[in-house]
Amino acid sequence: MTDRKQLELDKRYMRMAFIWSENSYCKRRQVGAILVKDKMIISDGYNGTPSGFENVCEDEQNVTKPYVLHAEANAITKVARSNNSSDGATLYVTSSPCIECAKLIIQAGIRRVVYADSYRLSDGVELLKKANIELISVDL
Repeated sequence: MTDRKQLELDKRYMRMAFIWSENSYCKRRQVGAILVKDKMIISDGYNGTPSGFENVCEDEQNVTKPYVLHAEANAITKVARSNNSSDGATLYVTSSPCIECAKLIIQAGIRRVVYADSYRLSDGVELLKKANIELISVDL
């Protein structure tokens, strides 16, 4: 596939990740993730509370509750419960991964991460670079 076609495909999936982020109940920041393998979406996720918890991400001081899951973690754990494998997949996420999500990405065998916005900390991106995971920043 040519670089131009790949970039157009990356932008298309990224737009889908942004749409998916709208499902988040988090007020401070809504993040969406789409996991793609062989041009098929195999999982998706958005930031929020674990299943069975109330859909409130922030406390009274507008601080994110410690048990809120990131979009990447939700997409990775969702694919783990399916018959699909994330080995060799591409993760499209609206914000660059934090260090904890970067560890999950590495362990899940994801080979590419495409993101739009930069997270406030860059340690996750640095860890992914160290693991030789292809990182693409796209501007929509």
